Amino acid sequence: MFALPFFRRDLPALKGNLVTLRVPLTNDYREWSAVRGESRAFLEPWEPRWTPDELDRTAWRLRISRYREDYAQGSAIAFFIFEKSSGKLAGGITLGNIRHGVSQSGHVGYWIGERFGGRGLMTDAVKVVARFAFDTLRLHRIEAACIPDNIRSIRVLEKAGFRREGLLRSYLRINGIWQDHYLYARIADDPPGAGTKD
Repeated sequence: MFALPFFRRDLPALKGNLVTLRVPLTNDYREWSAVRGESRAFLEPWEPRWTPDELDRTAWRLRISRYREDYAQGSAIAFFIFEKSSGKLAGGITLGNIRHGVSQSGHVGYWIGERFGGRGLMTDAVKVVARFAFDTLRLHRIEAACIPDNIRSIRVLEKAGFRREGLLRSYLRINGIWQDHYLYARIADDPPGAGTKD
């Protein structure tokens, strides 16, 4: 369970310069399935293999249930990313594997619809989640991992102040293949914009 009284009530929307983040709702299904469906070829190289029912309403209900369960247990918080200027659903970002005690850490994962890429929305979303993790959850460290070929994701993390710490061999099974990942991290007292540029 989260140790903060903040989590005994509904989580408010988080606002950045370009995006608004809020928890997914059951009635987001149509917009979510449309953005994911039209972006499938764009997303598949960077995600776990899609199931045959990936975009079905039944799978959606299970996904929402898992989001709520993770939130209730204090292990993860999923947000949907909405473009401020249009109000449209652009992607998703999750702060997961949240640990307190001596670790005080979490892990960030994200996706964005193809037509919303290249606008700075994800960089803004990662910064908003980092601020939330450090200021509200009082975490000390947040991590993110990305495939070395994913240049866009590397740019997002570095612009959001993350530093590359190393290579995780055969770390996650992405699109059916065990893939190496770069490990990036940001510490609560890192200065803004302190990401690595290799």
